[in-house]
Amino acid sequence: MPIKFRSTPVSEPLTFDSIGNSWNQEDLSRPEGYPLYHYLQTEKGTGRITIQGKKYILNEGEGVLIAPFISHSYYRQTEEWMTSFATFTGVIESSISTMLGNRQVIFIEKEQGTKISALIANVMEKYENPPVDVKLLSIDCYCMLMNFVDGIYTNDLINDPLYQRYIDPVIKEIETHYDMELTVQELSGQVFITPQYLSRLFSRFLGCSAYEYLTTYRINKAKEFLLIYPRMKVEDIAQRVGFLDASHFIARFRKITGITPLEFRKLNRSYS
Repeated sequence: MPIKFRSTPVSEPLTFDSIGNSWNQEDLSRPEGYPLYHYLQTEKGTGRITIQGKKYILNEGEGVLIAPFISHSYYRQTEEWMTSFATFTGVIESSISTMLGNRQVIFIEKEQGTKISALIANVMEKYENPPVDVKLLSIDCYCMLMNFVDGIYTNDLINDPLYQRYIDPVIKEIETHYDMELTVQELSGQVFITPQYLSRLFSRFLGCSAYEYLTTYRINKAKEFLLIYPRMKVEDIAQRVGFLDASHFIARFRKITGITPLEFRKLNRSYS
């Protein structure tokens, strides 16, 4: 049951935080979701996955990519359920959602799953022959993510008129001006709807409220600053990502990641 975890600081644009195959998958429940984008694919047997209350079956060769902090659980449907998986990180981790069309869940069918299985096996082989070239791993990570980029366009939600009219322009505004004093009130006003309706649309399409999306985007940008600029003060990073109060920034960072900004920076230094 091979599984590999990242053992170096996050210095590449994109990389695997963990990856594995031939894994005897156990039942598990994550009411608060997982803190990174992660992919699960059935190698043998059948599993049932519940995502935000909706149940799906993963047959052999089928997989699913789930965004951070999306509630889910796994249960085996057959006596033996073997899986492969990967979790994704990197200094531009916050750009993954944009790459994926801001989708929270992407299902992969067997044909595409065969390609992803081959990529995972190739990465696992590289880990078996150290030293591992972290730049090549970053390229492999990007190539794997591109499989999910292909997959998003098979779903019609991204072309929904409500998404195009209200969600897409708000996301672009957040990505462009996250460092400014944005509020849900202001964002909803730009597309001429109420804050409550905007948040309902975000929940429908992205699985989170508009405020949660804005806050998570800012925290992900803060992670980049913490790693790219190791001498930059936390107070300055807070301002750079749109928080006027450093204490509020630290509290939100800890609530989302489970650790403080300085602990995050120290943790990612400790691997060197």
